[in-house]
Amino acid sequence: MHNITAKSILSPKNGMNLYRGCTHGCIYCDARSTCYQVNVGRPFEDIEVKINAPELLEQALRRKRKKCMIGTGAMSDPYLHAEKELRLTRKCLELIEHYGYGVAIQTKSDLILRDLDILKKINAQTKCVVQITMTTYDDELCKIVEPHVCPTSRRAEVLNILRDEGIPTVCWMTPILPFINDTEENIRGILELCKEAKCYGIIQFGIGLTLRDGDRQYYYQKLDQHFPGLRGHYEKMYGNSYELPVPQAGKLLQIVREECRNSGMEYDSGRIFCYMNQFEEKGCGQQMTLPYGK
Repeated sequence: MHNITAKSILSPKNGMNLYRGCTHGCIYCDARSTCYQVNVGRPFEDIEVKINAPELLEQALRRKRKKCMIGTGAMSDPYLHAEKELRLTRKCLELIEHYGYGVAIQTKSDLILRDLDILKKINAQTKCVVQITMTTYDDELCKIVEPHVCPTSRRAEVLNILRDEGIPTVCWMTPILPFINDTEENIRGILELCKEAKCYGIIQFGIGLTLRDGDRQYYYQKLDQHFPGLRGHYEKMYGNSYELPVPQAGKLLQIVREECRNSGMEYDSGRIFCYMNQFEEKGCGQQMTLPYGK
């Protein structure tokens, strides 16, 4: 872990990453791709900490003329292991709540429950949307694919807790890895967890995997370690393609759409992103009506 002093924290679309690199160890992590230049010359797990992020965020929020949603978690999980001690995410959430902004936060970690008190305050005055990634219904397989973060069953518990607290949630059901978790049983299992948690929607991008330089090499190394022989099948079927759709992508995508329609969950990713980006200011004492059963 190493600290840096960042020059800015919010992107033009109001997203922020407090850390760079990751310690969750997911075998498919796109952030390992060389095009992102994460931790150049250092191991990916050597986390870069933007130690002055709270100060930069406060300056940015005070300068804004209009309230908006602040996003975090797109490139680096805001609840890495280091966050337990550093508390940068919590400090930034406190600022977002203090200045009356909304938040859309994405994670795989149950450490987010530590900050439930702040998430509830944000959701009471505007909107807080929590996005949880769930790719692999079977916990034992999940421990191979996403080894250093809580398993899917625990993430489902997090979703249920957030449901009970009135905080809207979204599931990122991506990526789905060819010949590993690309089964109807896996897809239906995740969808059942999401239906029980009354998730607002399911984000997916065609049912498959993408691989770039850097990410591909690491992924294939892990295939050799955990799924002997599968790498050769990938190379024969996909070559060096960026997009790796699963063989039954159409069928599995249709299952997602049908189950979402039947349960009132949104499945159109564009509409989900519009929802998460839409700032909603509530009146004093007004509570949000969760958008289930559309």
